[in-house]
Amino acid sequence: MLSKLTPRLGYLAGFVICTLLLAFALYLQYFENQDPCPLCILQRGAFMVLMVLFLVAALHGPGRVGAVIYGGLMFMVASIGAAIATRHVWLQHLPKDRVPECGPGLEFILRKFPLSQALDKILSGSGECAEAGWTFLGLSIAGWSLAWFVLLGAFAVCLTLLGVRVRR
Repeated sequence: MLSKLTPRLGYLAGFVICTLLLAFALYLQYFENQDPCPLCILQRGAFMVLMVLFLVAALHGPGRVGAVIYGGLMFMVASIGAAIATRHVWLQHLPKDRVPECGPGLEFILRKFPLSQALDKILSGSGECAEAGWTFLGLSIAGWSLAWFVLLGAFAVCLTLLGVRVRR
């Protein structure tokens, strides 16, 4: 089965995975009443950027240089998403007395502060980011996001190596 994997099919699979992850996030938000905190929204943004990169790469079917560029961009976005998710997981594991107080919503922060200050405030976290809410197999949403960012980053590297090898 893996011998039939082409870079283009791999990019399409990455697109489908990101689409399903975002669809599940929307399901949790609208049907399970799991309102996203600011860190969750940043993670969704990273998944959206990954989804677009995978789709563009699938449609483009890049050569060797393009495979390296797409792979590098995908790995970079997955790494940023993993860093955000790691911060989120860390906040969720703080002792109750160390959890920061709840802050204003993302929309308010983005309206009132310059982008660099807004990102600093968002990444510092708030009480709502420390709540685990939904869990599956012992992992919170942030834990699953971290796992998926790591997997998608590794997958992007594998697709890059495959794209370089196939196009020799």
